[in-house]
Formats: sequence, structure tokens, C-alpha cells
Amino acid sequence: MMRWSKGTGILSRFGARRRMSMRKTVTKIVFSLAGLVILAGCGGRVRYPNYYTLNLPAPPDPPAAENTHATVAIREFRAPAYLRQGAIVYKPSPEQIGFYAYHRWAINPCEFVTDSVIERLRASGNFARVKPYDGRPDIEYVLSGRLEKLEEIDHASGVKVEVAISAQLTNLATGVTVWSNAVSEVGDVNKHNVPAVVSEMNRTMERAIEKLLRPMPADGAIGPTAGRY
Repeated sequence: MMRWSKGTGILSRFGARRRMSMRKTVTKIVFSLAGLVILAGCGGRVRYPNYYTLNLPAPPDPPAAENTHATVAIREFRAPAYLRQGAIVYKPSPEQIGFYAYHRWAINPCEFVTDSVIERLRASGNFARVKPYDGRPDIEYVLSGRLEKLEEIDHASGVKVEVAISAQLTNLATGVTVWSNAVSEVGDVNKHNVPAVVSEMNRTMERAIEKLLRPMPADGAIGPTAGRY
């Protein structure tokens, strides 16, 4: 009888531990399901970013090449670190920089400016060949530039946007800067929403690039004494 009672106690303790383990497992499953239900309920409130790009009109076809021999390569434009983070930038004060969390650029603005400058230099007819810079020494000039500003301005009267760009043209053989220019353009935003801001950035960017490249000398005028325009 004593052995039987002892065996019964062992089986009872084993059954108790098993029931406790099952309860823990069920509790974990219940909490996991509750977490999934909460996540599913929050799913309807998830915000996804809106993406934007600038869209400048295509430049006209380049004129027939006449007495143009110079070749130029365009380095990718640089920019301050805060303009390369992808978010559209606004400035509530001259000293403060803000970022729209759910409004972002679909393309790196530096890449966009570089491609636009290449297209417009090709259309100008001032150079026999215009290409992106690839490190090869098969060109005579290198154009380097910087996108200084591309931002919404909220601290002035009304809502505005500002675009600032600078560039310089260097003789690859001599290292001499034969031309440079820097421009800043400001545009007014009629509606205070991000699509309206981007539309005005587009128009202001077009004016800024045109103003930046307009004084660039033609092939025959480029030289070590061309100076600053």
C-alpha cells in the first residue's frame, strides 16, 4: 500500500506540472493573439510617405554644332547633409530646420539638378560634347556644382520657397577655374500644403538653373582669363 501511495503521489505531481505547463502555453497563445488583434486594429491608421519629384520642361533640341570643339563633363552636384536625407525641408525660422516626416523626394535632388544641367548644356550648343563625369581624361573641362538650398521658408511674410545653386567650370589640364556663378531664387506659395510647395519649388528650380547657366561663355570664349560672370 505504501508503494502504491508513493507512485500515486509521483503521478499526481507529474500531472500537476503538465497542467501548469499547458496553462502557461495557453496563456502565451492568448497574449500573442491579443497582440496580433491590436496590431491588426492599428493597421488602418498606418501612414505611408508621399513621394514627390521635380519635373522641369525638356530643353529644346541643340542647334547644329558650328565651331564648337570643347568637351565638358559634369560632376554630380553636392549639397548640405540635411538636403540629402530625402525628406522635404522647411524652415520655421532662419536658425531652425524642419523635415516633413511623410513627404519625401522620390529622387535625390542632387541627381536631379545634375541631370537637368547636363540636358541644358547639351541644348545650349556651347559644347561639342557634354557627359556625366566618369573620371576619364577624354574631356577638356569639368563642371562642379552645389545645391545650396531647396526648402520651404515659413519665417518670412507668407510661405515661400528658396532654391540656391552654385557652379564652376575648371580646365582639366591646368586646374584653372575659367568660369563660376552662384544664384538664388525665391518663389511665393499660394496654398500652404506640400503639393503646392513642391510645384513652386519646381518653377523656382527652373528659373535658378536657367539663371545659373545663362552667362556661361561659349566654346571660343572659354579660357584662363574668362573670369567670373
